[in-house]
Amino acid sequence: MPDIQLPDGSHRQFAEPVSGLALARTIGSGLAKAAVAMRVNGTLKDLSEVLDQDAEVAIVTRDSADGLEVIRHSTAHLLAQAVQSLYPEAQVTIGPVIDNGFYYDFAFPRGFTPEDLEAIEERMRALVKENLPVQRELLSREDAVALFEKMGEDYKVEIIRAIPEGELLSLYRQGDFVDLCRGPHVPSTGALGAFKLQRVAGAYWRGDSRNPMLQRIYGTAWAQQKDLDAYLQQLAEAEKRDHRRIGTELELFSIQEDAGGGLVFWHPMGARVRRIIEDFWRSAHVDAGYDLLYTPHIAHEQLWYTSGHKDFYAESMFDPMQDEGQSYQLKPMNCPFHILIYKDKLHSYRDLPIRWAELGTVYRHEMSGALHGLMRVRGFTQDDAHVFCRPDQIEAEIGAVLALVRKILGTFGFSQYEINLSTRPEHSVGSDEIWDVATQALRNALERAGLDYQVDAGGGAFYGPKIDLKIQDAIGRKWQCSTVQLDFNLPERFAMEYVAEDGTRKVPIMVHRAIFGSIERFFGVLIEHYEGKFPVWLAPVQAVVLPISEHYSEYAESVSDVLMKRGIRAETDLRNEKIGYKIRAHTLRRVPYLLVVGEREKEAGTVAVRDRNGQDLGALTIGAVGAALQKMDRERLNTLEWQG
Repeated sequence: MPDIQLPDGSHRQFAEPVSGLALARTIGSGLAKAAVAMRVNGTLKDLSEVLDQDAEVAIVTRDSADGLEVIRHSTAHLLAQAVQSLYPEAQVTIGPVIDNGFYYDFAFPRGFTPEDLEAIEERMRALVKENLPVQRELLSREDAVALFEKMGEDYKVEIIRAIPEGELLSLYRQGDFVDLCRGPHVPSTGALGAFKLQRVAGAYWRGDSRNPMLQRIYGTAWAQQKDLDAYLQQLAEAEKRDHRRIGTELELFSIQEDAGGGLVFWHPMGARVRRIIEDFWRSAHVDAGYDLLYTPHIAHEQLWYTSGHKDFYAESMFDPMQDEGQSYQLKPMNCPFHILIYKDKLHSYRDLPIRWAELGTVYRHEMSGALHGLMRVRGFTQDDAHVFCRPDQIEAEIGAVLALVRKILGTFGFSQYEINLSTRPEHSVGSDEIWDVATQALRNALERAGLDYQVDAGGGAFYGPKIDLKIQDAIGRKWQCSTVQLDFNLPERFAMEYVAEDGTRKVPIMVHRAIFGSIERFFGVLIEHYEGKFPVWLAPVQAVVLPISEHYSEYAESVSDVLMKRGIRAETDLRNEKIGYKIRAHTLRRVPYLLVVGEREKEAGTVAVRDRNGQDLGALTIGAVGAALQKMDRERLNTLEWQG
């Protein structure tokens, strides 16, 4: 007679074994209808699983994180079934869940076309209507090999042969389709429906270019149609905001393939914005008690063995270069360089904390297929900082870091965050005592700052706990930018010390910290957040003066000169074009303010002001315009609300 404990602490007792779905029905018909799986003693299982012993059970509903993963995994199987129904010669390989959806790789003699995707999606919807039961089976390794060999599924056979002998394998059937899978899955295909196939890409079997090329079909799946509709709308909005297209249109940056992929070339307009970002970053750090460093781009290869990068990170590093019999390596990170500066002299406990920051350019060997505009590159500038402190200083230093993070990100218009506190993983370095002190210090700092956070149990790095912060942009997407990581490993590897109050030598705690993550990626996020419509303080050109004809060119230039002398980034458009053409052109350039001048303005010493959204602000004196733009720039306002 199983005794089932539910998440609220209540119990259900049964005279005989009961399935998860039957259990859900005893709790409520609404719960049973929304159920897609269950957790039994913490393990995710099918609702068809029979409960024959006492257990703690939580019913997983479709609108939960677990439920969404089950739905997406099951939709991947639905995709594979539809493909093989339409194209029996296609072999299935693997089909995992990914962020916001799923994919499945197929061995198919030709590339799938957009018309194929339409037909496949139509077949998937027909299979949903059939409401086919999804049933789990267990087979021996040998029987599974025999089954898939008979089906002609060579890739599945290869997967199974790599599994140790003697293990029972789980298979899932729905109609005439069978797939190797751990599960769990929804009870029937009728539980699915809010999905959309998106695109096809090539993918090498097992990610190895020496293996055959497969066809990868991507899709997205959600708990409800309204969620799918909202996601597709977000994708459409994201396409409008694509930083690669806007970067080209506004001449901000380029990726020059002749120089090698993943390397960013900053054009004059983009370089202006970057300089503004960097100048603000530097001043904010100096105000927060940091000293700024500059370190080399390469170092002797041995340094990266000492740091551990050559042992654990070599695949992401470029090959060493040789000089006079010595091996040098482009740096993938800045941390060892800051440590070497620390070790240049012996420090006292009175010297700590030491706060050092650097806009340090690093280089990482990313695969060409992973490169993506500014978001994934091979050379980028980290807004890196390290704090060296005593254990008793951790909480105060983390609190100060969080305050600086919020100040800097808030200045750029980001105020909504998702925060995770990642704790000690199974394999780690450092004593229990220091882990407990450090983790509690991070927790206290978050709570003192009044920040909501989630605990990622066991998600910390092997060398210390960390805080990760994702910012939310204008269309609701979340971007991982800021991170705060405590490190007990590198100080030990480099034999770092300070003289404690009692005269003994102690090892300092090292805090790794980035706010933007990298200048390149953060700039890409900014472009998409603002859709290229930078606020006045960030705009490469803050105002452009437009004479209605060549007769007013001299006056237009005098207006521009006055503004530039006040520190405003102003231009004059003296092209022999109609004023309507000029207004459209600079509106497309997303210049915040357009200042039109003609006979009336020349006589009155004014300009006719309009913003890039088409709002007419009327005639204003040059002094009033200059003062307003200066105020908006100085206060770093993130809207076009006129300050005149």
